[in-house]
Amino acid sequence: MTPRERVLEAIKRGNPDKCPKEAGFTPAVYEEFKRRTGHTDPAEYFGMEIRYVGFRLPNELPDRSKWLKKMPPNTFIVDQVYGTMAIPANYYHFWGYVFPLQDAQTVAEIEAYPFADITRPECHEHLEASVKAWHEKGYFVTGFAGHIYETAWQLMGMERLLESMLTEPRLVECLLERITELNCFRARRLAEAGVDMLQVGDDVGMQTGMMMHPDLWRKFLKPRLKRVIDAAKSVRPDLPVWYHSDGNIMAIVDDLIEIGVTVLNPVQPECMDVVEVKRRWGDKLAFWGTIGTQSVMPFGTPEDVKREVKRMIELFAPGLVIAPTHVLEPDVPWENIVAFFEAVEEFGQYR
Repeated sequence: MTPRERVLEAIKRGNPDKCPKEAGFTPAVYEEFKRRTGHTDPAEYFGMEIRYVGFRLPNELPDRSKWLKKMPPNTFIVDQVYGTMAIPANYYHFWGYVFPLQDAQTVAEIEAYPFADITRPECHEHLEASVKAWHEKGYFVTGFAGHIYETAWQLMGMERLLESMLTEPRLVECLLERITELNCFRARRLAEAGVDMLQVGDDVGMQTGMMMHPDLWRKFLKPRLKRVIDAAKSVRPDLPVWYHSDGNIMAIVDDLIEIGVTVLNPVQPECMDVVEVKRRWGDKLAFWGTIGTQSVMPFGTPEDVKREVKRMIELFAPGLVIAPTHVLEPDVPWENIVAFFEAVEEFGQYR
């Protein structure tokens, strides 16, 4: 079975020959990988089945100098499409974000803030060839349509955005609409290019539940997420859809299924009851993740990691792409990373 066939069977809850797997590395862990192995490609070295395609930046970027005048020293643009800004720190993350629309008072101000034009041909005309090249090598290919909520709060500030959902909904609607339009374009083009699965998502969960009342999510985010999914499915009605949110989002899983999500990521075992997740939705969803990066990966022994991999495969297989629930941080011992991949090979053989 090719890597592509294996993942397709897993996300359709079919009959893969073994459990597919992946893991993301922060820069510090990637450097450790290179030092330990002498290789430069973790996906190839560890036999991961998934490859990614995405949009490129346009040749011309918008002038945001008007919004940069009051920025703290060392501020840099994280995402050139939207102009989300951050102050750097160590490893993979940032000291904090800077919010260019935090003081916006009118819809006109929201509309005036420039996004890059990703509809230009140079941003997406390569997609078909990229997908074809990975497919010819036997890999499963996916692409991300973009965040909605996360991009909005990175522009406006999380507190301001959440407060404005209650006090200034027109401002929020305007910003979310602009972001959604670009995501719909991305989703449609990725589907046209032939990806095997569309990825969407927003971190809307905390350790104990949702960041906002589920009804606010249903009002502001659910219909827009549905439009993004529908844009892809207008091209490929049977296209699998993967949704990511860290945290406990059990309150909205039924909503996600309703609007077309078929794969749930990452299923954090520290804050979601994995047995209950499987019981309630195992006949409707495949699962991608499940190995805790708040617990066993950084703090367990290699044997602990292997036991957890075995437990999750026994619980969720065959509808599982097993992976750590977050990118691997510098506090994860190298031995635990090796143990993860060894355990998948040991316990993930179905036939």
